[in-house]
Amino acid sequence: MSRVTPRAARLAAWIAIPAALVASGVVVSTASYSAFSATTVNPTSNWTAGSVALTDDDNNTALFTATGLKPGSTGANCITVTSTGSLASTVKLYGTNPATTNNLSGNINLQIEQGTGGGFGSCTGFTPASTSGTLYNGTLAAFGTGSTNFATGLGTWAPTGSASESRVYRFTYTVSSTAPNTVQGGTASIGLTWEAQNS
Repeated sequence: MSRVTPRAARLAAWIAIPAALVASGVVVSTASYSAFSATTVNPTSNWTAGSVALTDDDNNTALFTATGLKPGSTGANCITVTSTGSLASTVKLYGTNPATTNNLSGNINLQIEQGTGGGFGSCTGFTPASTSGTLYNGTLAAFGTGSTNFATGLGTWAPTGSASESRVYRFTYTVSSTAPNTVQGGTASIGLTWEAQNS
C-alpha cells in the first residue's frame, strides 16, 4: 500500500488549482452565451406646436393724426392685416386705452369696414366684403367702451392656417355736424388691436 508523501500532496494541490480555474471559466463562458434576444424599435417621437401670427403694414405709424377738426371734418385710412400662423384661428379687432377731453370722442362717428384692396396710407381699390363689410358704425366713444378685448371684439375673419391670408380694414371718421361749442379744443385717442386665437 503506497503512501502519499507531503510533497506529493502539495504538488497535487497546486495542479488542482489551475484545473479548477479552467473549469470555472468554461462555466462562465457557457453562461455568457446561454440566452437568445430580440428587439424592435419605433423611431424617435417628436412634438411641435402650431402657431397664430398677425402682422400689419402700418410701419409703426398711427392710423390717424388729425388736427384742426371742426363739425363735418372727415377722413379715411386703410390698414392691411396678415395672418401667417399655421393654425386655424379667429381674428377680432378691439380698442385699447381710449381717452377724450371735452367729449370729442362722443362727437366723432367711426365706421369700420373689412374687405380687400388698398393698404396703409391709401384706400384706393378698397372693396368691402359682400356679407360682412361693415363691422362698426357708431361713435368713437362707444367703440372704445364696447370693444375692449377679444371676447367683445369685432370681425368675422377666420384664417385657415394653411397659407398666408390678408384682410384690409378701412376706417372712416366724421366729426358730427352738430358738435356743440363745448367740444372746441377737445382731444380723442384710442389704440387698435387685432388679436387671433386658434379655433
